[in-house]
Amino acid sequence: MREKLAGDLSDSSWLVGQVTGESNYGGSMLPPRIVAKSISLTPEIERDVRERIERLNHAYGRITSCGVTIEIPRRRHLSDSDQYQVRLDLGLPGGEVVVNRQPANELRTALDEAFHAARRRLEDFARVQRGAVKQHEHEPVGTVTQYYPLSGYGFLESADGRDIYFDAHSVLDDAFGRLDVGSLVHFHEEPGDLGPQASSVRLAARQSAKTQG
Repeated sequence: MREKLAGDLSDSSWLVGQVTGESNYGGSMLPPRIVAKSISLTPEIERDVRERIERLNHAYGRITSCGVTIEIPRRRHLSDSDQYQVRLDLGLPGGEVVVNRQPANELRTALDEAFHAARRRLEDFARVQRGAVKQHEHEPVGTVTQYYPLSGYGFLESADGRDIYFDAHSVLDDAFGRLDVGSLVHFHEEPGDLGPQASSVRLAARQSAKTQG
């Protein structure tokens, strides 16, 4: 299945795979949605992505929805080579997992890193659901030190003083616009090609007096 995404302003965004009717995913999972932006996926890659989703759902078993977006980000310089970025949006009972990796030079590398990160995050989520750890207990707390709302990214400082990159897609609950320098956030840290990056950034319930104004 391949259809133009309604309402998308880009001329190169396509829904390349949404299974209808019976599927092999089982459980309560809706047919997964695979979107390609500025890239044409081969049947082999589409099949690979679906198999990865199946394995992910088999490992966790309680995924209710899955969206995979694969794109080639716009080059910052004409001399830059194409890179590949993979984002996963997983719906779960009582929560969600969002994985948005930094671009990689190879598509399979980008897929490997994104699905590997998703599996780790699902394992963390499952432990929380079983009551093995309290919510946020396993999540570090950081402070936003650089914030560029128009460019859609920023940096936070971890408890041990390291700068960690994040972007708007990494922030849950559409809260990117509510961030500011000094905001306290929970996050998951993952390795990226250009250094550590944060995913599933979430505003902390308790903010410092300076942040609260």
